Amino acid sequence: MKPITCKVLILGAGPGGYVAAIRAGQLGLDTVIVDGQAPGGTCLNVGCIPSKAMIHAADEFEKAVHFADNSPIGVSVQKPEIDIAKTVEWKDGIVKRLNGGVAGLLRKNKVKLVEGWGRMSDGKTCVVKTDTGEQTIIAEHVILATGSEAVELPFLKFNDKVISSTEALSLSDIPSDLVVVGGGYIGLELGIAMRKMGANVTVVEAMERILPQYDAELTKPVMKKLEQLGVTVLLNTKALGEDSKQTGLKVELADGAENTIKADKILVTVGRRPKTEGWGLEEMDLTMDGKFVQIDDQSKTSMRNVWAIGDVTGEPMLAHRAMAQGEMVAEIIAGENRSFDKVCIPAVCFTDPEVVVVGLSPDEAKAAGYEIKTGMFPFAANGRSMTMEAEEGFVRVVARADNHLVLGIQAVGGGVSELSAGFALALEMGARLEDIAGTIHAHPTQSEGFQEAALKALGHALHI
Repeated sequence: MKPITCKVLILGAGPGGYVAAIRAGQLGLDTVIVDGQAPGGTCLNVGCIPSKAMIHAADEFEKAVHFADNSPIGVSVQKPEIDIAKTVEWKDGIVKRLNGGVAGLLRKNKVKLVEGWGRMSDGKTCVVKTDTGEQTIIAEHVILATGSEAVELPFLKFNDKVISSTEALSLSDIPSDLVVVGGGYIGLELGIAMRKMGANVTVVEAMERILPQYDAELTKPVMKKLEQLGVTVLLNTKALGEDSKQTGLKVELADGAENTIKADKILVTVGRRPKTEGWGLEEMDLTMDGKFVQIDDQSKTSMRNVWAIGDVTGEPMLAHRAMAQGEMVAEIIAGENRSFDKVCIPAVCFTDPEVVVVGLSPDEAKAAGYEIKTGMFPFAANGRSMTMEAEEGFVRVVARADNHLVLGIQAVGGGVSELSAGFALALEMGARLEDIAGTIHAHPTQSEGFQEAALKALGHALHI
């Protein structure tokens, strides 16, 4: 095939890659994007979107079970059943619609999508294995957006029984007994969903508490819900591998004793690693930061006109970080003056209840040398939360003691993911406690907890 030449080549059509491509197309840059799977990357195809679909289905099923068991709100139904195959089909339909939407946006902005796995042969040239043969692409600028992949444990290799989150989102049956290795956000999101759908779930976590990336106060309501759901959580427990009869998972308990946990499926969710193999990294002269591609505040790598965005560049491995970087890089290539100077990158954990973290926690603020004020408002005192049967959790605001500049906002509770944008906006705009407290928040909404937390920090909360 005749080589393609272009201004911008993007390797990887995940959230970072496709946003970079769309923005580059909008700016009139001749752009080609390469990926071997449907556009959307891990996030859209086997991550963020499908997992949230399955979590929603699990929540709806749990509600039906709740209504079948003497619900206090006066709604009653017959004992429900779930058809997991139909649920997966519905989830796949959402993914397909979004795939089509991304592909349509690429076409609309005159971006050429080359379907196939690409390999860089140098800093300008990519060879793509397509269904019709090899296609060479030569570009002035290259954006590496190769993403990340699930970490596989050497003593728990993936197979029909030992699965990653990808396989967990496409199960044909709900496992009777599911063991989740790793008590981080991926493991707990999927573990809670599977428990709500009827699986017996055991979580094995090597550290002393779940969700160790968050402070203990935020994770207490999640732990309480796990107990209410009947999820067994084994802390300070190490996974050792499948037992000899392959009936379950061997573990070393906190007291040093060994035990075997019965399992039809073992879901390994011990983290993700940057995808640095298979696309020609070794053919390029890139400076690495450990296992990640090193970048500066404009996402420039050590090679001229080679950029990198998203999970391959380090933590936090979040789709919205990749999107922001992709948009920025396209604009820099087009001649705009941009740099990555975000005050915060929100992190959301879609457990039950949900967890949102924006900016600094109280401990992080103190470690950074700040004297702080904090204010916390419990959802148990929030009218909207009561009417939603979602009284667990709280909103917490962290601010400087001297000038009341807000440094961080955290929340745990039902549906708090939708508050994350308001939290982030407050930090990006340099809000002070008085700004939040003085902003009228609609009643009755959960967002009132945000205003009340600021009022609490100022010493005059109205509703507690």
